[in-house]
Amino acid sequence: MTDLDDLDVIVVGGGGAGLAAAVSAAEQGSSVLVFDSEKELGGSTQLSAGLITAAGTSVQRALGIEDTAERHFQHYMDLNQWQLNPGLVHAFCAAAGPMLEWMIGLGLDVPAALSSDAHTPGLSRAGVEDVWRGHVPRDQGYGLVQVLDKARKSHGVEVVLNTRVERLLHEDGRVAGVEADGIEVRARAVVVASGGFAQNPELLRRHYPEALDAGDSLFVVAAPGSRGDHLAFAEQTGGAVTGDGWGLMLPTAYFQRHHHWQAGFPPVSRINVNTTGRRFMDEDASYAVSGGAILAQDGPVWTVFDEKARLGLPTGYADWTPDGVAAEAAAGRLAIAGDLPALAAAIGVPADALTATVARWNAGLPATGTDPEFRREQTLAAKGADQRPDPVATAPYYAARVLPAELVCTHAGLEIDPQTAVLDRTGTPIPGLFAAGEAGGGVLGMRYVGGGNAVANALTMGRIAGVNASRTA
Repeated sequence: MTDLDDLDVIVVGGGGAGLAAAVSAAEQGSSVLVFDSEKELGGSTQLSAGLITAAGTSVQRALGIEDTAERHFQHYMDLNQWQLNPGLVHAFCAAAGPMLEWMIGLGLDVPAALSSDAHTPGLSRAGVEDVWRGHVPRDQGYGLVQVLDKARKSHGVEVVLNTRVERLLHEDGRVAGVEADGIEVRARAVVVASGGFAQNPELLRRHYPEALDAGDSLFVVAAPGSRGDHLAFAEQTGGAVTGDGWGLMLPTAYFQRHHHWQAGFPPVSRINVNTTGRRFMDEDASYAVSGGAILAQDGPVWTVFDEKARLGLPTGYADWTPDGVAAEAAAGRLAIAGDLPALAAAIGVPADALTATVARWNAGLPATGTDPEFRREQTLAAKGADQRPDPVATAPYYAARVLPAELVCTHAGLEIDPQTAVLDRTGTPIPGLFAAGEAGGGVLGMRYVGGGNAVANALTMGRIAGVNASRTA
Protein backbone atom coordinates (compact mmCIF):
# COMPACT_ATOMS: atom_id res chain seq x y z
CA MET A 1 0.00 0.00 0.00
CA THR A 2 1.39 3.39 -1.00
CA ASP A 3 2.23 5.69 1.91
CA LEU A 4 0.46 8.93 0.99
CA ASP A 5 2.49 10.82 3.59
CA ASP A 6 5.80 9.97 1.95
CA LEU A 7 5.41 10.01 -1.82
CA ASP A 8 8.27 10.63 -4.20
CA VAL A 9 6.33 11.22 -7.42
CA ILE A 10 2.71 11.97 -8.29
CA VAL A 11 1.67 11.51 -11.91
CA VAL A 12 -1.40 13.40 -13.14
CA GLY A 13 -2.96 11.36 -15.94
CA GLY A 14 -2.91 7.67 -16.76
CA GLY A 15 -2.57 7.67 -20.54
CA GLY A 16 0.56 6.69 -22.44
CA ALA A 17 2.67 9.56 -21.08
CA GLY A 18 1.49 9.12 -17.51
CA LEU A 19 1.98 5.36 -17.45
CA ALA A 20 5.43 5.66 -19.02
CA ALA A 21 6.35 8.25 -16.37
CA ALA A 22 4.98 6.12 -13.54
CA VAL A 23 6.75 2.95 -14.63
CA SER A 24 10.09 4.67 -15.29
CA ALA A 25 9.97 6.48 -11.94
CA ALA A 26 9.17 3.23 -10.16
CA GLU A 27 12.08 1.55 -11.95
CA GLN A 28 14.31 4.12 -10.25
CA GLY A 29 13.00 3.03 -6.87
CA SER A 30 10.56 5.91 -6.32
CA SER A 31 7.19 5.61 -4.65
CA VAL A 32 4.62 6.70 -7.24
CA LEU A 33 0.89 7.47 -7.25
CA VAL A 34 -1.15 8.07 -10.41
CA PHE A 35 -4.34 10.13 -10.56
CA ASP A 36 -6.63 9.78 -13.55
CA SER A 37 -9.85 11.70 -14.11
CA GLU A 38 -11.54 8.86 -16.01
CA LYS A 39 -12.93 5.47 -15.01
CA GLU A 40 -10.17 3.56 -16.78
CA LEU A 41 -6.57 4.12 -17.76
CA GLY A 42 -5.32 4.69 -21.29
CA GLY A 43 -6.43 8.15 -22.38
CA SER A 44 -6.04 9.01 -26.04
CA THR A 45 -3.19 6.50 -26.38
CA GLN A 46 -5.62 3.64 -25.83
CA LEU A 47 -7.84 5.00 -28.61
CA SER A 48 -4.95 5.26 -31.07
CA ALA A 49 -3.41 2.79 -33.49
CA GLY A 50 -0.44 2.64 -31.11
CA LEU A 51 1.92 3.64 -33.92
CA ILE A 52 5.34 4.80 -32.64
CA THR A 53 7.79 6.79 -34.74
CA ALA A 54 11.40 6.13 -33.78
CA ALA A 55 14.79 5.87 -35.45
CA GLY A 56 17.70 3.44 -35.20
CA THR A 57 15.62 0.59 -33.79
CA SER A 58 16.13 -3.16 -33.73
CA VAL A 59 13.00 -3.54 -35.88
CA GLN A 60 14.51 -1.32 -38.58
CA ARG A 61 17.86 -3.12 -38.41
CA ALA A 62 16.19 -6.51 -38.73
CA LEU A 63 14.67 -5.29 -42.00
CA GLY A 64 17.98 -3.91 -43.27
CA ILE A 65 16.89 -0.28 -42.84
CA GLU A 66 19.64 2.09 -41.80
CA ASP A 67 18.44 5.03 -39.75
CA THR A 68 19.74 7.32 -37.02
CA ALA A 69 18.38 9.73 -34.45
CA GLU A 70 20.32 12.52 -36.19
CA ARG A 71 18.53 11.82 -39.45
CA HIS A 72 15.20 11.77 -37.62
CA PHE A 73 16.07 15.09 -35.94
CA GLN A 74 16.99 16.79 -39.21
CA HIS A 75 13.77 15.66 -40.88
CA TYR A 76 11.67 16.64 -37.85
CA MET A 77 13.11 20.15 -37.67
CA ASP A 78 12.98 20.74 -41.41
CA LEU A 79 9.32 19.79 -41.61
CA ASN A 80 8.59 22.18 -38.74
CA GLN A 81 10.63 24.95 -40.44
CA TRP A 82 12.95 25.05 -37.39
CA GLN A 83 10.27 26.74 -35.30
CA LEU A 84 10.83 24.27 -32.45
CA ASN A 85 13.57 24.30 -29.82
CA PRO A 86 16.38 22.20 -31.35
CA GLY A 87 17.65 21.02 -27.98
CA LEU A 88 14.28 19.68 -26.96
CA VAL A 89 13.56 18.00 -30.28
CA HIS A 90 17.03 16.48 -30.37
CA ALA A 91 16.45 15.00 -26.91
CA PHE A 92 13.17 13.52 -28.13
CA CYS A 93 14.65 12.01 -31.30
CA ALA A 94 17.65 10.62 -29.43
CA ALA A 95 15.44 8.97 -26.80
CA ALA A 96 12.64 7.66 -29.04
CA GLY A 97 14.61 4.64 -30.28
CA PRO A 98 15.74 3.59 -26.78
CA MET A 99 12.17 4.09 -25.57
CA LEU A 100 10.93 1.62 -28.18
CA GLU A 101 13.53 -0.93 -27.06
CA TRP A 102 12.40 -0.34 -23.47
CA MET A 103 8.81 -1.01 -24.47
CA ILE A 104 9.83 -4.16 -26.33
CA GLY A 105 11.63 -5.24 -23.17
CA LEU A 106 8.41 -4.73 -21.23
CA GLY A 107 6.59 -7.04 -23.63
CA LEU A 108 5.48 -4.88 -26.57
CA ASP A 109 5.39 -6.92 -29.77
CA VAL A 110 6.45 -5.08 -32.93
CA PRO A 111 7.22 -7.69 -35.62
CA ALA A 112 10.15 -7.16 -37.96
CA ALA A 113 7.91 -7.08 -41.02
CA LEU A 114 6.89 -4.36 -43.43
CA SER A 115 3.38 -3.02 -42.85
CA SER A 116 1.28 -1.22 -45.44
CA ASP A 117 -0.88 0.63 -42.93
CA ALA A 118 -1.19 1.79 -39.33
CA HIS A 119 -3.18 -1.27 -38.29
CA THR A 120 -1.01 -4.15 -39.48
CA PRO A 121 1.77 -4.97 -36.99
CA GLY A 122 5.26 -4.21 -38.26
CA LEU A 123 7.16 -1.23 -39.67
CA SER A 124 5.13 1.22 -41.73
CA ARG A 125 5.60 4.50 -43.51
CA ALA A 126 4.68 6.89 -40.74
CA GLY A 127 4.44 10.11 -42.70
CA VAL A 128 6.55 11.89 -45.32
CA GLU A 129 9.96 10.69 -44.15
CA ASP A 130 12.51 9.11 -46.45
CA VAL A 131 13.01 6.16 -44.08
CA TRP A 132 10.15 4.14 -42.66
CA ARG A 133 9.90 4.85 -38.91
CA GLY A 134 6.33 3.91 -37.97
CA HIS A 135 6.37 0.96 -35.56
CA VAL A 136 2.94 -0.69 -35.34
CA PRO A 137 2.50 -2.93 -32.26
CA ARG A 138 0.16 -5.87 -31.99
CA ASP A 139 -3.19 -4.92 -30.44
CA GLN A 140 -2.45 -1.27 -31.28
CA GLY A 141 -3.02 1.42 -28.64
CA TYR A 142 -4.94 -0.92 -26.37
CA GLY A 143 -2.10 -3.43 -26.36
CA LEU A 144 0.43 -0.70 -25.71
CA VAL A 145 -1.47 0.49 -22.65
CA GLN A 146 -1.83 -3.07 -21.41
CA VAL A 147 1.94 -3.57 -21.56
CA LEU A 148 2.54 -0.40 -19.54
CA ASP A 149 -0.21 -1.20 -17.07
CA LYS A 150 1.22 -4.67 -16.45
CA ALA A 151 4.59 -3.05 -15.70
CA ARG A 152 2.88 -0.54 -13.41
CA LYS A 153 1.26 -3.32 -11.43
CA SER A 154 4.50 -5.28 -11.20
CA HIS A 155 6.13 -2.26 -9.55
CA GLY A 156 3.24 -1.78 -7.14
CA VAL A 157 2.27 1.65 -8.47
CA GLU A 158 -1.25 2.48 -7.33
CA VAL A 159 -3.83 4.40 -9.35
CA VAL A 160 -6.68 6.61 -8.17
CA LEU A 161 -9.31 6.54 -10.91
CA ASN A 162 -12.27 8.84 -11.55
CA THR A 163 -10.48 11.58 -9.63
CA ARG A 164 -9.58 14.87 -11.24
CA VAL A 165 -6.67 16.86 -9.86
CA GLU A 166 -7.98 20.34 -9.17
CA ARG A 167 -4.74 22.18 -8.57
CA LEU A 168 -1.05 21.81 -7.93
CA LEU A 169 0.41 22.67 -4.53
CA HIS A 170 2.82 25.50 -5.33
CA GLU A 171 4.71 26.58 -2.26
CA ASP A 172 7.92 28.55 -1.80
CA GLY A 173 8.60 28.51 -5.52
CA ARG A 174 8.28 24.75 -6.00
CA VAL A 175 5.55 22.20 -6.66
CA ALA A 176 4.95 20.03 -3.62
CA GLY A 177 1.98 17.88 -4.58
CA VAL A 178 -1.62 18.10 -5.75
CA GLU A 179 -5.14 18.70 -4.51
CA ALA A 180 -7.79 16.22 -5.65
CA ASP A 181 -11.37 16.01 -4.36
CA GLY A 182 -10.43 18.67 -1.84
CA ILE A 183 -7.65 16.55 -0.36
CA GLU A 184 -4.02 17.62 -0.47
CA VAL A 185 -1.54 14.89 -1.38
CA ARG A 186 2.10 15.83 -1.14
CA ALA A 187 5.08 14.55 -3.13
CA ARG A 188 8.61 15.60 -3.93
CA ALA A 189 7.83 15.89 -7.64
CA VAL A 190 4.78 15.99 -9.91
CA VAL A 191 4.55 14.89 -13.55
CA VAL A 192 1.66 16.46 -15.48
CA ALA A 193 0.52 14.05 -18.20
CA SER A 194 -3.16 14.96 -18.33
CA GLY A 195 -3.47 15.07 -22.12
CA GLY A 196 -4.58 17.87 -24.40
CA PHE A 197 -7.67 20.09 -24.59
CA ALA A 198 -9.49 18.83 -27.69
CA GLN A 199 -12.68 18.28 -25.68
CA ASN A 200 -12.77 21.86 -24.33
CA PRO A 201 -14.32 24.32 -26.85
CA GLU A 202 -13.34 27.39 -24.83
CA LEU A 203 -9.68 26.38 -24.74
CA LEU A 204 -9.83 25.58 -28.45
CA ARG A 205 -11.03 29.12 -29.11
CA ARG A 206 -8.14 30.45 -27.06
CA HIS A 207 -5.28 28.18 -28.09
CA TYR A 208 -6.26 26.42 -31.35
CA PRO A 209 -9.02 28.40 -33.09
CA GLU A 210 -8.24 26.85 -36.48
CA ALA A 211 -9.94 23.66 -35.28
CA LEU A 212 -13.23 25.53 -34.98
CA ASP A 213 -13.02 26.67 -38.61
CA ALA A 214 -14.40 23.24 -39.55
CA GLY A 215 -17.76 24.38 -38.15
CA ASP A 216 -20.46 21.71 -38.11
CA SER A 217 -18.08 19.24 -39.77
CA LEU A 218 -15.78 19.20 -36.71
CA PHE A 219 -15.59 16.00 -34.70
CA VAL A 220 -13.17 15.04 -31.93
CA VAL A 221 -11.56 11.63 -31.49
CA ALA A 222 -9.40 12.51 -28.47
CA ALA A 223 -10.19 10.89 -25.13
CA PRO A 224 -12.97 12.41 -22.99
CA GLY A 225 -10.40 13.49 -20.40
CA SER A 226 -8.75 15.89 -22.87
CA ARG A 227 -10.04 18.96 -21.03
CA GLY A 228 -6.86 21.03 -20.82
CA ASP A 229 -6.14 20.76 -17.10
CA HIS A 230 -2.46 21.42 -17.81
CA LEU A 231 -3.29 24.94 -18.94
CA ALA A 232 -4.94 25.66 -15.59
CA PHE A 233 -1.83 24.30 -13.88
CA ALA A 234 0.24 26.78 -15.92
CA GLU A 235 -1.79 29.66 -14.49
CA GLN A 236 -1.43 28.31 -10.96
CA THR A 237 2.35 27.94 -11.09
CA GLY A 238 3.43 30.66 -13.51
CA GLY A 239 4.37 28.03 -16.06
CA ALA A 240 4.97 29.10 -19.65
CA VAL A 241 2.80 27.75 -22.46
CA THR A 242 4.11 27.01 -25.94
CA GLY A 243 2.54 25.64 -29.13
CA ASP A 244 -0.45 27.96 -29.45
CA GLY A 245 -2.21 27.54 -32.78
CA TRP A 246 -0.85 24.05 -33.43
CA GLY A 247 -2.59 20.69 -33.42
CA LEU A 248 -3.57 17.79 -35.63
CA MET A 249 -6.65 17.97 -37.82
CA LEU A 250 -7.11 15.08 -40.25
CA PRO A 251 -8.71 15.79 -43.62
CA THR A 252 -12.12 14.12 -43.91
CA ALA A 253 -15.33 14.37 -45.88
CA TYR A 254 -17.85 16.80 -44.45
CA PHE A 255 -20.17 13.91 -43.46
CA GLN A 256 -17.60 11.87 -41.56
CA ARG A 257 -18.11 11.56 -37.81
CA HIS A 258 -15.81 8.68 -36.83
CA HIS A 259 -12.11 7.95 -36.88
CA HIS A 260 -11.16 6.55 -40.27
CA TRP A 261 -10.88 2.92 -39.18
CA GLN A 262 -14.53 3.15 -38.11
CA ALA A 263 -15.68 5.60 -40.78
CA GLY A 264 -14.19 3.77 -43.74
CA PHE A 265 -12.14 5.33 -46.49
CA PRO A 266 -12.94 7.31 -49.62
CA PRO A 267 -12.55 5.39 -52.86
CA VAL A 268 -9.04 5.04 -54.25
CA SER A 269 -10.37 6.13 -57.66
CA ARG A 270 -10.89 9.79 -56.81
CA ILE A 271 -9.29 13.16 -57.38
CA ASN A 272 -9.28 16.28 -55.21
CA VAL A 273 -9.92 19.58 -56.97
CA ASN A 274 -9.98 23.20 -55.81
CA THR A 275 -12.10 26.12 -56.98
CA THR A 276 -10.23 26.23 -60.29
CA GLY A 277 -11.43 22.70 -61.04
CA ARG A 278 -7.88 21.33 -61.03
CA ARG A 279 -5.96 18.84 -58.92
CA PHE A 280 -3.46 20.38 -56.52
CA MET A 281 -2.20 17.44 -54.42
CA ASP A 282 -1.50 13.75 -54.11
CA GLU A 283 -4.81 12.52 -52.74
CA ASP A 284 -3.02 9.91 -50.61
CA ALA A 285 -0.42 12.28 -49.16
CA SER A 286 0.28 11.85 -45.46
CA TYR A 287 -1.89 13.86 -43.12
CA ALA A 288 1.39 15.39 -41.96
CA VAL A 289 1.05 17.67 -44.98
CA SER A 290 -2.32 17.04 -46.66
CA GLY A 291 -4.34 19.18 -44.25
CA GLY A 292 -2.04 22.11 -44.91
CA ALA A 293 -2.34 21.61 -48.65
CA ILE A 294 -6.13 21.74 -48.41
CA LEU A 295 -6.15 24.82 -46.17
CA ALA A 296 -3.81 26.62 -48.57
CA GLN A 297 -6.46 26.56 -51.32
CA ASP A 298 -8.54 29.65 -51.99
CA GLY A 299 -11.94 28.18 -51.23
CA PRO A 300 -13.50 24.75 -50.76
CA VAL A 301 -11.92 21.49 -51.89
CA TRP A 302 -13.91 18.64 -53.42
CA THR A 303 -13.15 14.97 -53.85
CA VAL A 304 -14.57 13.76 -57.17
CA PHE A 305 -15.41 10.13 -57.95
CA ASP A 306 -17.86 8.13 -60.02
CA GLU A 307 -20.56 5.50 -59.69
CA LYS A 308 -18.18 2.57 -60.06
CA ALA A 309 -16.09 3.95 -57.18
CA ARG A 310 -19.20 4.39 -55.01
CA LEU A 311 -20.38 0.85 -55.63
CA GLY A 312 -16.88 -0.44 -54.87
CA LEU A 313 -16.86 0.97 -51.34
CA PRO A 314 -16.94 -1.82 -48.74
CA THR A 315 -19.91 -2.14 -46.41
CA GLY A 316 -19.70 -2.39 -42.65
CA TYR A 317 -18.28 1.06 -41.98
CA ALA A 318 -20.02 4.03 -40.40
CA ASP A 319 -19.65 6.72 -43.07
CA TRP A 320 -17.92 5.80 -46.33
CA THR A 321 -20.26 3.11 -47.70
CA PRO A 322 -22.24 2.79 -50.94
CA ASP A 323 -25.52 3.42 -49.14
CA GLY A 324 -24.07 6.22 -47.04
CA VAL A 325 -22.86 8.15 -50.07
CA ALA A 326 -26.16 7.58 -51.88
CA ALA A 327 -28.09 8.86 -48.86
CA GLU A 328 -25.99 12.04 -48.70
CA ALA A 329 -26.55 12.61 -52.41
CA ALA A 330 -30.29 12.00 -52.10
CA ALA A 331 -30.45 14.53 -49.27
CA GLY A 332 -28.81 17.14 -51.47
CA ARG A 333 -25.72 17.47 -49.28
CA LEU A 334 -23.32 15.66 -51.64
CA ALA A 335 -23.18 16.78 -55.27
CA ILE A 336 -24.32 14.30 -57.92
CA ALA A 337 -24.68 14.82 -61.67
CA GLY A 338 -25.06 12.84 -64.87
CA ASP A 339 -21.97 14.36 -66.50
CA LEU A 340 -18.89 16.34 -65.54
CA PRO A 341 -20.09 19.79 -66.76
CA ALA A 342 -23.21 19.43 -64.62
CA LEU A 343 -21.09 18.33 -61.64
CA ALA A 344 -18.84 21.35 -62.16
CA ALA A 345 -21.87 23.62 -62.07
CA ALA A 346 -23.08 21.96 -58.87
CA ILE A 347 -19.83 22.68 -57.03
CA GLY A 348 -19.06 26.01 -58.67
CA VAL A 349 -15.89 25.21 -60.62
CA PRO A 350 -15.11 25.80 -64.32
CA ALA A 351 -16.56 22.97 -66.40
CA ASP A 352 -13.75 22.96 -68.96
CA ALA A 353 -11.10 22.74 -66.22
CA LEU A 354 -12.83 19.88 -64.38
CA THR A 355 -13.37 17.96 -67.62
CA ALA A 356 -9.71 18.40 -68.61
CA THR A 357 -8.53 17.46 -65.13
CA VAL A 358 -10.49 14.21 -65.13
CA ALA A 359 -9.24 13.43 -68.63
CA ARG A 360 -5.62 13.92 -67.51
CA TRP A 361 -6.22 11.69 -64.51
CA ASN A 362 -7.77 8.95 -66.65
CA ALA A 363 -4.85 9.09 -69.09
CA GLY A 364 -2.33 9.02 -66.25
CA LEU A 365 -2.30 6.68 -63.27
CA PRO A 366 -5.28 4.47 -64.30
CA ALA A 367 -3.88 3.99 -67.81
CA THR A 368 -0.11 4.00 -67.36
CA GLY A 369 0.50 3.35 -63.65
CA THR A 370 2.19 6.72 -63.19
CA ASP A 371 0.97 10.12 -62.04
CA PRO A 372 3.36 12.64 -63.64
CA GLU A 373 1.93 15.62 -61.78
CA PHE A 374 1.79 14.35 -58.19
CA ARG A 375 3.52 10.93 -58.21
CA ARG A 376 0.63 9.34 -56.38
CA GLU A 377 1.82 5.89 -57.39
CA GLN A 378 4.55 6.27 -54.75
CA THR A 379 2.15 6.77 -51.83
CA LEU A 380 -0.20 4.06 -53.09
CA ALA A 381 2.72 1.63 -53.25
CA ALA A 382 3.68 2.52 -49.67
CA LYS A 383 0.14 1.63 -48.64
CA GLY A 384 0.41 -1.76 -50.28
CA ALA A 385 -1.84 -0.99 -53.25
CA ASP A 386 -0.91 -3.39 -56.04
CA GLN A 387 -3.54 -2.40 -58.60
CA ARG A 388 -4.01 0.75 -60.61
CA PRO A 389 -6.97 2.94 -59.70
CA ASP A 390 -9.88 2.91 -62.09
CA PRO A 391 -10.57 5.89 -64.32
CA VAL A 392 -13.27 8.33 -63.24
CA ALA A 393 -15.57 7.57 -66.16
CA THR A 394 -18.87 6.00 -65.05
CA ALA A 395 -21.90 8.26 -64.56
CA PRO A 396 -23.29 9.50 -62.31
CA TYR A 397 -20.45 11.55 -60.88
CA TYR A 398 -20.10 12.70 -57.26
CA ALA A 399 -18.29 15.46 -55.39
CA ALA A 400 -17.97 15.64 -51.60
CA ARG A 401 -16.46 18.57 -49.71
CA VAL A 402 -13.24 17.60 -47.92
CA LEU A 403 -11.57 19.63 -45.20
CA PRO A 404 -9.50 19.17 -42.04
CA ALA A 405 -12.28 18.34 -39.56
CA GLU A 406 -11.17 15.38 -37.43
CA LEU A 407 -9.49 16.80 -34.32
CA VAL A 408 -6.98 14.28 -32.97
CA CYS A 409 -4.68 16.17 -30.64
CA THR A 410 -3.65 19.66 -29.53
CA HIS A 411 -0.07 20.90 -29.26
CA ALA A 412 -0.24 23.84 -26.84
CA GLY A 413 1.25 22.68 -23.56
CA LEU A 414 3.45 23.53 -20.61
CA GLU A 415 6.83 24.55 -21.98
CA ILE A 416 9.44 21.96 -21.06
CA ASP A 417 13.21 21.63 -21.36
CA PRO A 418 15.03 18.53 -22.65
CA GLN A 419 14.69 16.97 -19.18
CA THR A 420 10.89 17.64 -19.31
CA ALA A 421 11.15 20.16 -16.46
CA VAL A 422 8.37 22.75 -16.79
CA LEU A 423 9.69 26.27 -17.42
CA ASP A 424 8.29 29.46 -15.99
CA ARG A 425 7.80 32.59 -18.08
CA THR A 426 11.46 33.55 -17.68
CA GLY A 427 12.58 30.18 -19.06
CA THR A 428 13.63 28.89 -15.62
CA PRO A 429 12.65 25.36 -14.50
CA ILE A 430 9.96 25.23 -11.81
CA PRO A 431 11.35 22.95 -9.09
CA GLY A 432 9.42 19.72 -8.68
CA LEU A 433 7.31 20.05 -11.84
CA PHE A 434 7.59 18.00 -15.03
CA ALA A 435 5.27 17.47 -17.99
CA ALA A 436 4.94 15.07 -20.91
CA GLY A 437 2.67 14.10 -23.78
CA GLU A 438 0.22 16.71 -25.03
CA ALA A 439 0.53 18.45 -21.66
CA GLY A 440 4.22 19.05 -22.34
CA GLY A 441 4.53 21.55 -25.15
CA GLY A 442 7.32 21.98 -27.64
CA VAL A 443 7.80 18.56 -29.22
CA LEU A 444 4.62 18.42 -31.30
CA GLY A 445 4.93 21.37 -33.64
CA MET A 446 3.29 23.19 -36.51
CA ARG A 447 3.56 20.06 -38.67
CA TYR A 448 2.62 16.67 -37.34
CA VAL A 449 5.55 14.64 -38.60
CA GLY A 450 3.51 11.53 -39.28
CA GLY A 451 1.65 8.60 -37.82
CA GLY A 452 3.12 7.76 -34.45
CA ASN A 453 4.33 11.27 -33.62
CA ALA A 454 1.96 11.81 -30.67
CA VAL A 455 2.36 8.33 -29.19
CA ALA A 456 6.14 8.50 -29.52
CA ASN A 457 6.11 11.91 -27.85
CA ALA A 458 3.93 10.63 -25.01
CA LEU A 459 6.00 7.53 -24.29
CA THR A 460 9.42 9.06 -24.85
CA MET A 461 8.95 12.25 -22.89
CA GLY A 462 6.88 10.38 -20.28
CA ARG A 463 9.78 8.03 -19.71
CA ILE A 464 12.24 10.95 -19.44
CA ALA A 465 9.87 12.74 -17.04
CA GLY A 466 9.59 9.72 -14.78
CA VAL A 467 13.35 9.28 -14.54
CA ASN A 468 14.03 12.96 -13.86
CA ALA A 469 11.15 13.34 -11.41
CA SER A 470 12.56 10.38 -9.53
CA ARG A 471 15.99 11.99 -9.40
CA THR A 472 14.48 15.22 -8.10
CA ALA A 473 12.60 13.27 -5.46
